Amino acid sequence: MSGPLEGVRVIDVGTRISAPFCAGLLGELGADVVKVELPGQGDFMRTIGPFVPVDGQPDYSLSWSVEGRGRRGVTCDLRHPEGKELFKRLTATADVVCENFRPGTMEKWQLGPDDLDPSLVYVRISVFGQSGPYAPRPGLDRLGIAFGGLLHLTGDPDRPPVRPGVTVSDYLTGVFAAFAAVSSLYGRDRGRGEQVGRGQVIDAPLYGAILRILEWTLAGYDRLGLVREREGNRLGHSAPLDNYPTADGFFVCIVAGSDANFSRLCRAMGRPELASDPRYASLAERAARGDEINGVVADWTRSLPAGEITRRCVEHDVPVGTAYSAADIFADPHMQARGDLVAVDDSVIGPVRQQAPFPRLSGHPAPVPRSAPRLGEHNREVWCDLVGLSQGELDDLLRRGVL
Repeated sequence: MSGPLEGVRVIDVGTRISAPFCAGLLGELGADVVKVELPGQGDFMRTIGPFVPVDGQPDYSLSWSVEGRGRRGVTCDLRHPEGKELFKRLTATADVVCENFRPGTMEKWQLGPDDLDPSLVYVRISVFGQSGPYAPRPGLDRLGIAFGGLLHLTGDPDRPPVRPGVTVSDYLTGVFAAFAAVSSLYGRDRGRGEQVGRGQVIDAPLYGAILRILEWTLAGYDRLGLVREREGNRLGHSAPLDNYPTADGFFVCIVAGSDANFSRLCRAMGRPELASDPRYASLAERAARGDEINGVVADWTRSLPAGEITRRCVEHDVPVGTAYSAADIFADPHMQARGDLVAVDDSVIGPVRQQAPFPRLSGHPAPVPRSAPRLGEHNREVWCDLVGLSQGELDDLLRRGVL
């Protein structure tokens, strides 16, 4: 795919989501991404459903179709001496390496930052970071949101914490790491002083990305002793605000805490007198009577289908949105008009509509990522054409399980 990172090469030696997602984002901006997987086994995401039946072959993972897209795929056993050497030769052609093994693993394989070209930008994603007493611990996304403080804040106040619907810390850390990688490339190639010509080691723990988006939570504790707690769909300082039920089984999110939005909502509900009611005359008054005023709005939404509620709110300039399912996303005309879904021509199951690359850049047509590779699909293309092996050497290494 063309883009501002065209000419940059990224080696994705990660697994699951965070490091591969970081590499994939760079690929969607034009970088050539080469994924390195264990021979005969491949990335764990290949084993995660849901699966599409394929005649005469193992069922195919849609998780892999999404997470593996936009890159070439090769195999290499990094534990084998010849595999280590080939990996070093591959990284010598690259600008960025992305990995998310437990800290110390790459060093154990003699493939850590000190073992490779110092011009490389080396992205390291883990749960707790490369240093500190917790660094050696294993873990996945859930620990990132727990240790980073988001899990404690998610859910209703009278119920146990609830995980977000997707693996937030994996994806968010990948975004932060991709931003740091691009910044490091700029510093290496366009910066000044000692950083010119030298890469950076990016230490990106999963919990750190969560910590960074906690709003006032930490400052509030530091200066005021406040321990922020779960508030569910509402906010203690703003009302009306909630995900309200509709007559046709949907939930609509209406945000009308400000005086202006509340007045508009009252007109949309056909209750303009509420805006001048002394009980609801100010944000503070409405917040103090949050259950009461949210109940008034909920009674209104329960009487109408989501489409009609949306129409009336839009007509009166009230912020509103329906909690969309995948079916709703596919049917939405705005999504269609903007091209928010693209059909990736998967090499195993054919066209699969997925989320489009994001964000988009002016002057560059919306890119359609290449298919997630079959295991080792680009071995000859990369190991022979790029690294310089002969076909005979490749065949021998494949036979012996090095590649």
